[in-house]
Amino acid sequence: MISSIAGDTLIRGNIAQRLGGEKYGTDTTVYKFERIKRAKRSALELNPEAELIDLGIGEPDEGADAAIVDTLYREASKPENRFYSDNGVSEFCDSAGRYLKRRFGLDVDPSTQINHVVGTKNAFAMIPFMFINPDDVTLMSVPGYPVMGTATKNLGGEVYNMPLEASNGFFPDFDAVPSSILKRAKLMYLNYPNNPTGVVATTEFFQRAIDFARENNIVIVSDVAYGELVYGDGDGDGDGDGQQARQPSILTLPGGLECAIEVYSLSKTFNMTGWRLGFVVGSPFVVGAFAAVKDNFDSGQFRPIQHAGAYALDNAEKIIPPLVEKYHRRLTALHGVMTGLGFEALAPQGTFYLYIKAPQGVVVDGVVTAFPDAQSFCTFLIKEAFIVSVPWDDSGAYIRFSATFEAETLEEERRIIEKVAHVLGQFEFKF
Repeated sequence: MISSIAGDTLIRGNIAQRLGGEKYGTDTTVYKFERIKRAKRSALELNPEAELIDLGIGEPDEGADAAIVDTLYREASKPENRFYSDNGVSEFCDSAGRYLKRRFGLDVDPSTQINHVVGTKNAFAMIPFMFINPDDVTLMSVPGYPVMGTATKNLGGEVYNMPLEASNGFFPDFDAVPSSILKRAKLMYLNYPNNPTGVVATTEFFQRAIDFARENNIVIVSDVAYGELVYGDGDGDGDGDGQQARQPSILTLPGGLECAIEVYSLSKTFNMTGWRLGFVVGSPFVVGAFAAVKDNFDSGQFRPIQHAGAYALDNAEKIIPPLVEKYHRRLTALHGVMTGLGFEALAPQGTFYLYIKAPQGVVVDGVVTAFPDAQSFCTFLIKEAFIVSVPWDDSGAYIRFSATFEAETLEEERRIIEKVAHVLGQFEFKF
């Protein structure tokens, strides 16, 4: 019998360099979400009676609408739904097409321009297989979701980060990308409404992105996971006409279909986290290329889940507004608390996140303890205030609060927010 040590040695010598090669498993770096988990455990062990307010959860606090669940149950009992779905069932793609037409005025052919995905994380891992060769470049907005960049590196490509900074309205500065990078750039990842900043894309920004992409032969991958979670004075045009706020689809703008692909998720807007369902939409050529790659990654999502997703998309106007109202109410209240205490926080525009600039330090017994980065401030909040957040140090020191904390009633919601105000109000922060 071969010993486990000998087996590990054999396997270690064959690990791909993208995972570290022979050094795989020796990296002692502790990543931020693990540090948060450890700090939470430590705080609760030292203070077992304390209430820990978790504002770091990045997923909806409710389950899917009961009618969505009923549809899943009903469809799962049908024998014809037990088979592989490969590139999707037509009912889901058709419902996605109707949804895009109603919500954004986008006309597409569902049979050639839409394909379902087994979760959008998979889509971002697959898309580089369509475009990236060794030494090609993917432009990634940061802070952001890193999967497409990771896949690019795994294929021998390179990632160029475009920081989202306050000085540019938390949009990437296309003019700052070096010409040497642009010559090799193939892909550009954009995410609006943006996680973690909460900023919503304007028509002007998307048109600027399209023009930039066409000038430099770059394909835009627009991540619209939070597309329905948009707040404002109506439809975003400032006229206060009372309609639900909207972010435009990049594909509806001049040149959009020539250079962009959109990726939609049902996780955030329909409380379907864990169901692993979304879709990509674009030109027939790009969606066809995606389908060719997808054929070698999966055999499609469980058909009943797609039918449930079709119900969700066909009933978006009924399901989504209460969620938007709840998140906007909570974000507005948290924003008022934080700005009232002197913090610099972006007013709620979209997503269910509040982006807050970390203070420089805190005064305790006359002594100033500095926060050199957002991670240190996040750790302080957990240990001293029993409030969980997520740190972002990619482009400045910021933390992210989420409005998805669990509160079954309005009274409980208000109590939690008031407690945040009370607890943080006891500290003297330096800004």
